[in-house]
Amino acid sequence: MSLILGIDPGSQKTGFGIINYVSGRSEYVTSGVIRLPKGALPDRLRVIFDSVTELVELHCPQELAIEQVFMAKSAGSALKLGQARGAAIVACAVQGMPVSEYSARQIKQSVVGTGAADKLQVQHMVKVLLKLPGTPQEDAADALAAALCHAHTQHSMINIAGATAVRRRRIR
Repeated sequence: MSLILGIDPGSQKTGFGIINYVSGRSEYVTSGVIRLPKGALPDRLRVIFDSVTELVELHCPQELAIEQVFMAKSAGSALKLGQARGAAIVACAVQGMPVSEYSARQIKQSVVGTGAADKLQVQHMVKVLLKLPGTPQEDAADALAAALCHAHTQHSMINIAGATAVRRRRIR
């Protein structure tokens, strides 16, 4: 069993999603959006830190999957996004959680099959893969997609490592 927390960081709203990955199967645990107050950036970063800390204490995920910073509309937007990511990462790192970062393209590729997928395609595939009764909010779907990407990546790495070990034994 591995509980994976996915985060889609933002300076106005931050999506989160937790999945339980067991024996190659992903199960939905919870998701939502942390809505940040208007005002000073330090106050918004504190809300992200406190909210992620609360999620970690409540659900006890073992790993964090978070989207990497991409070049936003402006350098200022990218810096704010990076600071929001930092607040979420620190909240998990303080708890001793390993952190894995994925590009938006990697996440979309893993969940939809194409790195150029749009938001609606990501929402639809998250709904299908996790067998959800309804479509998750956009930011929550992106966070769940990050968690699914991490689960798929870890599963693939384990399979590759196992195949290598098997091949090595045959050669000897």
